[in-house]
Amino acid sequence: MDLSVSDMYSGEVRQGASGRAAPWAPVAQALNAALAEQRLVGAVVLVYQHGQPLCRMAAGWADREARMAMAENTVFRWASVSKPVVSAAVMRLVAEGRLSLDEPITTWLPSFCPRLPDGRQARISLRQLLSHTAGLGYRFFEADGQGPYAQAGVSDGMDASGIDLQENLRRIAKVPLLYEPSTGWGYSLAVDVLGALVEAVCNTRLPQAVEALVTRPLGMADAGFVCRDAARLGTPYVNGGPVPHRLREGEVVAPFEGTVGIVYSPSRALDASAFPSGGAGMVGTADDLLRLLEALRSDQGGWLPEHLIAEMARDQTQGLELAAGPGLGFGLGFSVLRDPALAQSPESPGTWRWGGAYGHAWWVDRPRGLTVVALTNTLYEGMSGRFVTELRDAVYQCIPR
Repeated sequence: MDLSVSDMYSGEVRQGASGRAAPWAPVAQALNAALAEQRLVGAVVLVYQHGQPLCRMAAGWADREARMAMAENTVFRWASVSKPVVSAAVMRLVAEGRLSLDEPITTWLPSFCPRLPDGRQARISLRQLLSHTAGLGYRFFEADGQGPYAQAGVSDGMDASGIDLQENLRRIAKVPLLYEPSTGWGYSLAVDVLGALVEAVCNTRLPQAVEALVTRPLGMADAGFVCRDAARLGTPYVNGGPVPHRLREGEVVAPFEGTVGIVYSPSRALDASAFPSGGAGMVGTADDLLRLLEALRSDQGGWLPEHLIAEMARDQTQGLELAAGPGLGFGLGFSVLRDPALAQSPESPGTWRWGGAYGHAWWVDRPRGLTVVALTNTLYEGMSGRFVTELRDAVYQCIPR
């Protein structure tokens, strides 16, 4: 018998501002439906408003075969949920005056000099890397195994490549840029490059730098590049067939039709020798991510100056149409909602959002003081499936306007 919210519910529904219990049944229904229809195996959902917990749910299985129930402290492989963490580390260095958003990155990484298709050397800034407007790409977006990133042996940060960060940086730099910086937008390995830049500036390995700059100050106790408690690490699953199947070591799963797909190494989360991928290599709990998002939403204790949070939240793409979706722009580390009507979303203009390929979604609606984290162990339903839209609509059904 599978576990649903009604079988296993962690936490309690808190009182709303009116003093009446918030009607969180729609959120539970969205989660239960995804579990009952076996689109998800397990999930943790956190909904906070103005820093107060409104809804905390853990349901389903962290490991279906072992009958290990999902718990609020389950550790997840974060994939691209790593990106806002490493982006925040970069912004902390900007706040300290150790980095500048518009300086060329060769100031800190002199050997990283990818060229344009015509052979000209490009000038890439920190801002362009953070906003994915630098002209870089991802190997998993290529149509087949003969693409330039594949031919260069580039790692997307989720495989068992056996190379180190500096070697991956060298391989990325060999591939011509897809476009001149700032003339286009493309989701990319930019945050892996930023990871190498953070190492150069801090003169230490990326895990230690991220710990000092972000995770320790914010109390993100389980966030890191290696899982320190394997007993709490959830098992990843893949949608398909009558039920999701366990993700196999080395399995390739395409997130988008017409692409070669991502090579997954679930064991990477326990491998201290794997290079720290700034764009995809972290693990952590739902509460770890919540702590980061709440620190940015609320300008918590001046951890990051408000003007830099505002810069992260500003659309940096100059009106470009993004493959990320209609009505979306991109800031410094996450998407920014330009046009709710075009996006067909109840979210406020300016809402921050992104996800992770192992099955995650999160958003921050700052005008309404709202932070939502939904970490699942099922790709790709938990990142881009029906569950994400159903959860979003259920949350806004419960939030008074």
